[in-house]
Amino acid sequence: MTGLLICAGLGIEARAIRRGLPARLDGTRVVVTGVGPRRAARAAAGLGGRGPVAVAGFGGAVDRSLRPGDVLVASEVRFGGRVHPCPTAPLLAGELARAGLPAKVGPLVTADHVVSGAERHRLAAAGAYAVDMETGPLAHAAGGRPLAAVRVIVDTPEAPLLSPATLARGVAARRTLSVVGPVLVRWAAAAGPRTVLLAEPRSFCAGVERAIEIVELALERHGPPVYVRKQIVHNLHVVEDLGRRGAVFVDELDEVPAGAVTVFSAHGVSPKVREEAARRGLRVIDATCPLVSKVHAEARRFASEGRLVALIGHAGHEEAEGTLGESGESGVLVQTVNDVAALPADRPVSYLMQTTLAEDEAAEIAAAIRRRFPDALEPKRNDICYATTNRQRAVHAIAEESDVVLVVGSVNSSNSLRLVEVAARHSPAHLVDDQGGIALDWLAGARTIGLSAGASAPPRLVDDIVAALRGLGEVTVEERVIAQETVRFSLPKEALS
Repeated sequence: MTGLLICAGLGIEARAIRRGLPARLDGTRVVVTGVGPRRAARAAAGLGGRGPVAVAGFGGAVDRSLRPGDVLVASEVRFGGRVHPCPTAPLLAGELARAGLPAKVGPLVTADHVVSGAERHRLAAAGAYAVDMETGPLAHAAGGRPLAAVRVIVDTPEAPLLSPATLARGVAARRTLSVVGPVLVRWAAAAGPRTVLLAEPRSFCAGVERAIEIVELALERHGPPVYVRKQIVHNLHVVEDLGRRGAVFVDELDEVPAGAVTVFSAHGVSPKVREEAARRGLRVIDATCPLVSKVHAEARRFASEGRLVALIGHAGHEEAEGTLGESGESGVLVQTVNDVAALPADRPVSYLMQTTLAEDEAAEIAAAIRRRFPDALEPKRNDICYATTNRQRAVHAIAEESDVVLVVGSVNSSNSLRLVEVAARHSPAHLVDDQGGIALDWLAGARTIGLSAGASAPPRLVDDIVAALRGLGEVTVEERVIAQETVRFSLPKEALS
């Protein structure tokens, strides 16, 4: 979408913004509104156009987490008893952060006077982050147009506006505004109507839901801290949320106090870890996914029969480490087709699979094993879990119709990475932790966006992305359903006692 209008209260702010813009930039205007709500309201009456509206300039912090030089991207603008949402704020803040600016998201209040002293504290107590004197009327005039408000913090409760250091802070803020300008141009280029294709199934699977519930129950029944070996599931938001509630995530058991309540993650552990937990008297609750436990049982059975256990998987992944531990000296990790040639041929061969692999990738390696060892035993049932398979097929269905595919998940999530690989065979695909990870350039010109989430990603993150995209223009949501998941796993008895 073209026709970006950038409004600034002061000429010095407008000049700083223009300084960062390319010499020739069709469709972008930078206007000076004048200081204060009355002047901003008069300017708003003559805005015209239908393109995105951005308000940028200096601002004063009321929240003590903000420092001079920080950039506040308004999540909403409060003025005159009205609240104007800015749903694209996380997208814009993420882009500003990638441009090297210390960006934060929070509510912005427009006042008709310079706010200081106790009034700042009252605004902060009401949840506000910063205050300005122009954005409110402009936000109201923008109507349904894409709206952004960006304020570079010059003064704070600890660094008042009327102080000798204000001049230096103002000079630094001008430099920051020159970086903000090009980011606003990219934001406007990403605006426009689009269709979002939602892959279904997506987000949490039964094993992830079970693991999270186990930690929540442990916190409820035993109180914090509850220790969790490794990440309970591979998702940053899940780990941070449980951490705020009292879960303590550790890499190894020697970080856990003797006798403490300890949860094993959904990816499973090796027998050595279980033995160490028993030696240290830990109160263990095992959150291993039942489908991973099935693979462990197969590994023990094949190893007990004197077979080589070839595990098709990825080095360093907790699930692979646990399964290899169950295999003992019989286990060998196979990551590629080339690894098959190095497998020893001194005993009967069997193979297993990490549950989060891409189907076709694992099938290719399995076929290579069968070619070299025609008598190799395979799992009685497919080791790749139903949730992984369903999500890969669903993302394949949307990728063929999409200009770009976004997969919500963390970088250490194997199943999420596989979804990106599957999607990338048909269209550009990107892994994002949340809406802040979306580069605006990915959205420019993309009128159909595919959206999915790994089995460890909370559903709300998908909803957040759709909401952010709606802030850029009208969004039509269509769902592509390839399966209905009804699987539920019971909790271990240790979690209920």
